[in-house]
Amino acid sequence: MNKVIALSEAVALLRSGETLALGGMNLYRKPVAFVREVIRQRIGKLTLVSLAASYESDLLVGAGLISAVRTCYFGLEGFGLAPMFTALAGKGGVRVIEESEASLAYGLRAAAAGVGFMPGQGWLGTDCLRVRPDVKLVTDPYSGEQVVAFPAIRPDVAVIHAREADHWGNAAFVGNRALDWQLAFAAEKVVVTAERVVARLDRLADVPGVRVSAVVEAPRGAWPTSCYPEYPLDGREILRYVEMCQAGRFENYLREFLERNP
Repeated sequence: MNKVIALSEAVALLRSGETLALGGMNLYRKPVAFVREVIRQRIGKLTLVSLAASYESDLLVGAGLISAVRTCYFGLEGFGLAPMFTALAGKGGVRVIEESEASLAYGLRAAAAGVGFMPGQGWLGTDCLRVRPDVKLVTDPYSGEQVVAFPAIRPDVAVIHAREADHWGNAAFVGNRALDWQLAFAAEKVVVTAERVVARLDRLADVPGVRVSAVVEAPRGAWPTSCYPEYPLDGREILRYVEMCQAGRFENYLREFLERNP
């Protein structure tokens, strides 16, 4: 089955009020082209799931489309804090659901396994359980010891940017997989944006096509974040974004961002 569709059609798979998971990590391999189209179509009231949110997520927050955030990091690495998230979260303009790498990974694994939670030892002896009362302690039926029951996280739509994908949705990266494999198996719908669509992958797929709902060809679809080995991080553009936000010109930046293609 040929799953290649237009970007505007792929974004239409996401509805207001749903949970959107974005793949990649920090400023690496982020689905920026998809985010641009979400902002164009004004799909809002979203809950955002991301292992490490950065530029692309900050744009969504600044555009007023995010109601809640589930991530263990939201920033721009060496470029500092994510300006729009920092400003709005500090005012209560976006709900922050406290997460860690463990809670995200276990939650996604639980959804992928089709169970309600995944047990683990993370968070034992910490205050994380106090700020997340929905995360429970349970007794291991074999050892009798208490473990943390991390609840399943099942995104409505996960978007993963890949170096290559074929028409069936098999997708390949090079390097860091972040939590993209887990996202692909946990989400209800999976969209792969790819630098190029090929007739046949010449390497093993990192995401199997059987889990993919749609494929979009999006050259430079992660820019200005990097997509190794296609192109590096565009630090000048990230710095320009930060400076415009700090100068109170986010709306100007957003207008320029939306005028770019794709």
